[in-house]
Amino acid sequence: MSALREAAMSSKAWPFEEARRILKRYEAAPPEKGYVLFETGYGPSGLPHIGTFGEVARTSMIRRAFQEISDIPTRLLVFSDDMDGMRKVPDNVPNPAMLKENLQRPLTSVPDPFEKFESFGHHNNAMLRRFLDTFGFEYEFASATDYYKTGKLDAVLLKAAERYDDIMAIMLASLREERQESYSCFLPISPKSGRVLYVPIKHVDAKAGTVTFDDEDGDEITLPVTGGHVKLQWKPDFGARWAALGVDFEMYGKDHSTNTPIYDGICEVLGGRAPEHFTYELFLDENGQKISKSKGNGLTIDEWLTYASTESLSYYMFQKPKTAKRLYFDVIPKAVDEYHQQLRAYPEQDAAGKLANPVWHIHGGTPPESRMVVPFSMLLNLASVAGASDKSGLWGFIKRYAPEASPEANPDLDQAAEFAVRYFRDFVAPTRAFRAPDAREKAAMEDLVARLKAEGDTHDPEELQNIVYAVGKEHGFEPLRDWFKALYEVCLGASQGPRFGGFIALYGVAESIALIEAGIAGKLG
Repeated sequence: MSALREAAMSSKAWPFEEARRILKRYEAAPPEKGYVLFETGYGPSGLPHIGTFGEVARTSMIRRAFQEISDIPTRLLVFSDDMDGMRKVPDNVPNPAMLKENLQRPLTSVPDPFEKFESFGHHNNAMLRRFLDTFGFEYEFASATDYYKTGKLDAVLLKAAERYDDIMAIMLASLREERQESYSCFLPISPKSGRVLYVPIKHVDAKAGTVTFDDEDGDEITLPVTGGHVKLQWKPDFGARWAALGVDFEMYGKDHSTNTPIYDGICEVLGGRAPEHFTYELFLDENGQKISKSKGNGLTIDEWLTYASTESLSYYMFQKPKTAKRLYFDVIPKAVDEYHQQLRAYPEQDAAGKLANPVWHIHGGTPPESRMVVPFSMLLNLASVAGASDKSGLWGFIKRYAPEASPEANPDLDQAAEFAVRYFRDFVAPTRAFRAPDAREKAAMEDLVARLKAEGDTHDPEELQNIVYAVGKEHGFEPLRDWFKALYEVCLGASQGPRFGGFIALYGVAESIALIEAGIAGKLG
């Protein structure tokens, strides 16, 4: 066993902990199907959001960890539940009147409101695949419509008809009395209206593989359960898919956690082995509400990538998956800077440290070198005080701070500079609120200006930070963060900011002196 695999077998990083659970399934014998199957589901009722991406990213991290500890081949299937009936019109798409006319039709039968694809389901599937492909995920895409209509699920559907009573016993135990009266695990698709019908099933013929029900107009109809004429309710569909495909691992949000015994039970009734599960906490918007595809609240995939790199998003996804987290614009700068901190730490870490480092999981074991010589938070403040309208306006300051840096040699920094200008323009500038200093703050700032003038044009950030620190101590700021907060609020219009010494080194001593003097005079607001 290699040293890296040995370290992986005891690593406390959550992807390795999950990978070891999956490996334990096959400690007696390898899988008969020849591979371990990871699955992630997508409900294409609205445009893909970051929560959807998070499932694929995190599942990929676990898959990569599994590949480090086992030689069993793996597959990752991204399964779209696009046969679901459209239950409501999303808030964030065009042509709502047209969509309203198609409620309860399978998503792949609903016209595309964007008028670009065969259906709304195809449109949303394409949006998901476009992003996953951009990110470089290794996955296989599967459409429920395809699986139902081409017969890939026929065997498990026939078994569901055969074991209908056993499935219903599991489901009815979880339902309220009034829901029990009309519930069926089978949802027929009306041959007249094309809608997915939530109607009682009058008879299930296991031998013929058919169901009988009353259509919307009252006519009694019998349909085969195969060939896409009937689909399963979403909870039975989970378990049936696991059984049909031999799924070994699937993760889902906390809102599914109470259904896990149902999914497992149905999978086992249909002759399958329940997979390993991982339940993650939900993402919340700026108001603490669960993000939703149909509401379009929180961040979209494209919005994050407007202001930060894809790697920073993966870093955010890696952190504490079992803790609820706000997924809004203000989390971006911190994610960017922490990601690069981990990149810089990686080369000096031992095997255990490397495997615990998020960048190992983000980059599949081969993280790149960080060329980000200026933190993103610093670039934001530089964009603020320099009034930069494009990244070229920042590079003059960056070159003075780090003469060896260039857009060609530091592509991550060049990209971050562009992101910083956009982020400042859209989120920082509208919320800046400068204030005048009080008497003690003014005296301290005048003292800081005098010391900076005496220091000359130094670019040593630590030396400059020591000067700022000494002024705060000598003027009695306790805790010292009140001194830095005053500098941020008076000079930058924000209550938080960068290491001020590093900022002075980047912006320039003379320029920083002018900025502080303008703040003292109340000229920045």
